[in-house]
Amino acid sequence: MSRKANPTLIGAFVLGAVALAVVATLLLAGGSWFGERRQHVLYFEGAAQGLQVGAPVVFLGVKVGTVRQIQLGLDQQSRRFLVPVTIEVEPRVVHSHGGADIDLRDRATIRQLVERGLRARLRLQSLLTGQLYVDLDFHPDKPAVFAALDPEQSEIPTIRTAVQELTSKLEGFPMDSFLADVAAISGAVNKLMSAQATQDLPRRLDATLRHLESLARRFDAQGGPILKDVRDNLAEMNKALLAAQAALAKLDTAADRVAELARPDSRMVAGMTQASEDLARAANAVRSLTEQEAPTVQNVNAALKEIARAADALRLLAETLEQQPDAIWRGKKQKSSP
Repeated sequence: MSRKANPTLIGAFVLGAVALAVVATLLLAGGSWFGERRQHVLYFEGAAQGLQVGAPVVFLGVKVGTVRQIQLGLDQQSRRFLVPVTIEVEPRVVHSHGGADIDLRDRATIRQLVERGLRARLRLQSLLTGQLYVDLDFHPDKPAVFAALDPEQSEIPTIRTAVQELTSKLEGFPMDSFLADVAAISGAVNKLMSAQATQDLPRRLDATLRHLESLARRFDAQGGPILKDVRDNLAEMNKALLAAQAALAKLDTAADRVAELARPDSRMVAGMTQASEDLARAANAVRSLTEQEAPTVQNVNAALKEIARAADALRLLAETLEQQPDAIWRGKKQKSSP
């Protein structure tokens, strides 16, 4: 006879299964049921292939939300297709130094960040799968272009990806003229390579290399004596420099001695000063002796006059003795009158 199922055990099992389902749902939802989220709209140009619902929204490298909706829109003015992407931002993801939270869900906060350069763009999430994610970052050099179809929507301006910018630049690139230039350059290169001078270039290079090898061998053969002479000359120059340094040292010593002797308080300068003073006194004495009215000069003049008279007397005596040799003992004869 089979046992009857226990209703209590069955009810506990069902409640446990429900609780596990609720916990799993909460974990998979990432706590979104307990946190209020607000939406912002991004308008991307071109294809958004690789962007999926649930893709992360990253602000400065930190996940702050997810992609909730991807649509296709048409701008009535420019007649271009856009891709509106709706994102949801989580609360309390940005904290200030003061401890207050910065709410990225607030439209006024987003507007202030946009004025500072906040822009959105698509970036590659996985190279293998090609999945994209929404990257929020500051690009103040990029203009803010708004394309919201509904003015009540909170819009974050978007910018092109690097691939899109490169594609736009390549669209205006003059490919035809570029290819024509490449073809002209290729023809010029072919003409240059087929010229006779270009064909002779390897032979000339080979001859030049052989000539350089010959010069190198000659230099190796003659370099030894030349280097020896150079070393000898350097040794002689070193000796000459040492002798010049010694002479300069002696000159410095002599200059120091001369400077010491020429000092105002040296004995040589004092002796020269005394000698110059003595010479000055002697010159003054000589000058006083040679003056016209000086007693010495007058005495010398008188003596000279006496010497002149004595010379005249001696001359008369000599003449008298010549004419009358006996006048010494007889006396001088008087001349007879006519």
